[in-house]
Amino acid sequence: MTNAPSPFASGMIGRAGARLLRDRRLMRAPIWLYRVRLGFLLGCRLLLLEHVGRKTGVRRAVVLEVVGHPAPDTYVVASGFGDRAQWYRNVVAQPRVRVASGARGLSPATARRLSPAEADAVLAVYMSKHRRAWRHFKTILEHTLGTAISEQDTELPMVELRLDGAGS
Repeated sequence: MTNAPSPFASGMIGRAGARLLRDRRLMRAPIWLYRVRLGFLLGCRLLLLEHVGRKTGVRRAVVLEVVGHPAPDTYVVASGFGDRAQWYRNVVAQPRVRVASGARGLSPATARRLSPAEADAVLAVYMSKHRRAWRHFKTILEHTLGTAISEQDTELPMVELRLDGAGS
């Protein structure tokens, strides 16, 4: 017997999760925890990404799930809304960002889009470490992106965030 959700349950989870991700107030609430230096309460699976608006030049912030942490100074995040996500478009246009995660305060970093092969490798590690979370996360992503997510040649945009400087 498999623990995989039924297609009906999977669809419900995907729709509900996508609806929650579109709730701006709910998604912006964790930003305030980082602002008052309580980001450590969210653990190491989330980070605050501070970026600059590509049109306005105004500093913006978003909290994202870490899908990969290959080195102490490197984080990988995925764009659950694909290349339509404003934060994603902003970091592609202006890769100089700041990142806070866990107890670590805002640190300067550089953003870099991952190639599909690099994204596949990150996704494979994420799936092996977080099997149950991936089953639900995948259905939610498929609803927000409007397309199926494949584990090979994934179209899920991913960004590497590398902290600047020694001892970051």
